[in-house]
Amino acid sequence: MAEKKTTKKAAAPKAEAEEKKAAPKKTAAKKVVEINAENVGFKAGDVYQALATAGKALSVKEIAKQAKITEAETLLGMGWLLKEGKIKDENDLITLA
Repeated sequence: MAEKKTTKKAAAPKAEAEEKKAAPKKTAAKKVVEINAENVGFKAGDVYQALATAGKALSVKEIAKQAKITEAETLLGMGWLLKEGKIKDENDLITLA
């Protein structure tokens, strides 16, 4: 008696494409800003140095770019400096007091 050869059927290309689509997308992890007195103090120093180097009033985005920190970190540092009276707001721009 002759034996039948069994063959496995290859997965359909459509099913493979669906599997690839179902894979979760990789997204860039957001940087978490740690809030403590030491870290906020360092960010305040970064903001102050950026303003001192520029020698003119800057926006929050400009300060963040120059200091190479996030806008959230910039705002934390600005809060520290505003409380100490070291910076002031002029027409939506920040300058040294």
